[in-house]
Amino acid sequence: MTLAENQHATATWTKQYITGKWVEGSGDKMLENINPYSGEVIATWRSSSQDDIDQAYVSAQKSAVEWQATLPSVKEGVLRKMASLMDGRKEEIIQLLITESGSTRIKAEAEFAAAKRIVDESASFPFRMKGELLPSNTPGKENRVIREPKGVIGVIGPWNFPLHLCLRSVAPAIALGNGVVIKPASDTPITAGWLIADLFEQAGLPEGVLNVVAGSGSEIGDYFVKHPVPKVISFTGSTEVGKGIGKLAGEHLKETALELGGNNAMIVLEDADMEHAEQAAVFGKFLHQGQICMALNRIIVHENIYDQFVESFVNKTKSIQAGDPSDEKTLVGPLIRKKEVERLLELVKQATDEGAHLMLGGTHQENVLMPTVLADVKPEQPIVQQELFGPVAIIMKAKDEQQAIRLANDTPYGLSGSVFTGNLERGYQVAQQIESGMVHVNDQSVNDEAHVMFGGEKSSGLGRFGGDWAIDKFTRTRWISLQHQFREYPGVK
Repeated sequence: MTLAENQHATATWTKQYITGKWVEGSGDKMLENINPYSGEVIATWRSSSQDDIDQAYVSAQKSAVEWQATLPSVKEGVLRKMASLMDGRKEEIIQLLITESGSTRIKAEAEFAAAKRIVDESASFPFRMKGELLPSNTPGKENRVIREPKGVIGVIGPWNFPLHLCLRSVAPAIALGNGVVIKPASDTPITAGWLIADLFEQAGLPEGVLNVVAGSGSEIGDYFVKHPVPKVISFTGSTEVGKGIGKLAGEHLKETALELGGNNAMIVLEDADMEHAEQAAVFGKFLHQGQICMALNRIIVHENIYDQFVESFVNKTKSIQAGDPSDEKTLVGPLIRKKEVERLLELVKQATDEGAHLMLGGTHQENVLMPTVLADVKPEQPIVQQELFGPVAIIMKAKDEQQAIRLANDTPYGLSGSVFTGNLERGYQVAQQIESGMVHVNDQSVNDEAHVMFGGEKSSGLGRFGGDWAIDKFTRTRWISLQHQFREYPGVK
């Protein structure tokens, strides 16, 4: 079902969702939602304003009081119902991801599955909020450490995996009894915001617990972060923007959950299974056009197998299909905006001017940048030092294992990584030396499981998502003691 065919969506998904109602934004700007492949305007909407944000946060704050006290079985039921609704609307959701974010069907299927697993995992959270009884050195004292929701969570959603990465914060936060306000990315207001509100509304979430305010980050972003109501700001996006959010949140003593950029490396050692490493590298680099924080940026190959790897990797890359994201065989679709194509082509030109060899690609058709491979890239080149977020693969040579590790760590980022070797224990030893929050041995870097921790080191972010780590992030602990017998106080009669 397309957006045009869904009358409910057409009527509501151009409006803000505040206090359980679909309302017109009160901002000054009209914004466009554009299909990155066709250039078609999907919808036009009026931006939210600071007044809209005020209403949304107050609504979430008031509604969270009753929601926190709701029976855990009721909270679980809402999440279970939402998961069922997602199953029933799967094709509609996949079409929206293709249309709005330029997802290929391969990527949209994977994103839907990951988002659904987040909702399923979160449904168990109301029964996993555990307190503790601790002993005391004071006679007659009982120490209780209780766990409760933090209150209201502000979620700033991304455009690359809009449904999954927004739900990664929203679903746990709601399941744990918090109120939530979403500010979705302006490029994907439906799949990072309004669709989520629609699903929760149909699932029976009480009015006001979840609110969505869509607008330009440059206009309302700072106000969304520094507003006095939210206790936590969850942001997924670039390191540059994340640093600004972290600074602003710190000034207002707010906690953050920041999942930021990555410059992820795959190390291919001389004893690796070449066929498996090459397949994994192609997938980990080119899924969703490389517009994934976990995507491979740098492929570091032992010199003994370097030439063979480059030749075979290029041949495998030639076989993947680029173009229309709705075609089931397409792996590489459009970049989100034309300026991203121009940025990457300029980096490729600079790299080749500095001695790198262009083995494949370097051309584009509108927003589709053809899969591009650069070999013999040097660590000091600018293209190596930044997150690419596009379908450009960098292959580098390492003389031995230790140099490969040094090259992998030669970046301010530390999100995900990969090691290929014929010896799993050797891979584990190498993985321990990589300065990254996540490392996968004999697999590529794009992995995400709802029950496992997710998060990076260095400039790749702060905090952890997933499973028990999400429970820690969206709840707080407090110490309440009970003095069961009269206590003597020294110096007091």
